[in-house]
Amino acid sequence: MSSVTPDSIMQVASGFMASKHLYIANEVGLFERLADGPMTLDEVSARTGVPRRTIRILADAMVALGFVDRQADRYQNGPVAATYLSGRTPADLRPFLRFWNYISYPSWIHLEESIRTGRAGVGHLSEDLVKIFSEGVESFTSGTAMALATTYDFHAHQRVLDLGGGTGSFLLAVLRHYPHLQTTLFEQPDVVAVARQHLAATPAGEQVKVIAGDFFNDQIPDGYDVVIMANVVHLFLPEHNLALLASIRKRVPSGARLLLVDLWTDPTHTQPTFAALVAAEFQMFTGEGDVYSEEEVTGWLQQTGWKALERKQLSGPSSLIVAEAI
Repeated sequence: MSSVTPDSIMQVASGFMASKHLYIANEVGLFERLADGPMTLDEVSARTGVPRRTIRILADAMVALGFVDRQADRYQNGPVAATYLSGRTPADLRPFLRFWNYISYPSWIHLEESIRTGRAGVGHLSEDLVKIFSEGVESFTSGTAMALATTYDFHAHQRVLDLGGGTGSFLLAVLRHYPHLQTTLFEQPDVVAVARQHLAATPAGEQVKVIAGDFFNDQIPDGYDVVIMANVVHLFLPEHNLALLASIRKRVPSGARLLLVDLWTDPTHTQPTFAALVAAEFQMFTGEGDVYSEEEVTGWLQQTGWKALERKQLSGPSSLIVAEAI
């Protein structure tokens, strides 16, 4: 037993400290200010408006975590922060950290209750939080959206429907490579407002038709030869996913393709690790969310008039399951 230490327990148990330090460093603009070059604490304090004593606590925590480098009395962004948190590159994860800071982090306080009761742990989101939610998800999935547009061949298709596509980022990524496509976004009414603002600010946004509706209470648009459903399956119970897949099948012709993008796990639901952990977040958001394996999804497809064709890795833990209407 002498070789067994509590190090792994302490590392995981104190993880919330590292997370919150990172979120707040993002909120006060530490990484954005350091993008201008190395700075002293006095300069960082003046640029962020945070007292010198407390900005030192935050900056030194970022040094300890490897996000900021320190040489003598000057601080500067490390490679990861410079790439993803400075706001100087297209790979911008700042909105995703805001999502976790303002929505996820407070919600996880209710995880125990959600696990014990099976009920959602996240209440109704205000208009401001819906915007933070939508922009955060878009930031986190931007790499996946770009990977889908380059991994799957849309040349043979004419009309694309994105069910639950948030701000329309997946359709915009596809349109960059396939501008001939007619595209439609079908989303919840509160998200549609954010999506329309986002699409209006992009050159290809006018090519995206936006329809507000609910998967289970409103008719899904028909006549599309390819349907994208990204990060939707993990929001629902198996029986609701079966109903949704059956409903989509009734609205598309034979031969239409269904593109399912998600954090598909192995049969034990323990790999990839991120998927196993984030399953609790999906549960708290809807009261029925979970992560699912490729084997489970393939079974649902067989029951609802689809044939699974292939699985392709996209970016990070996300992958694509391609199915065809039979």
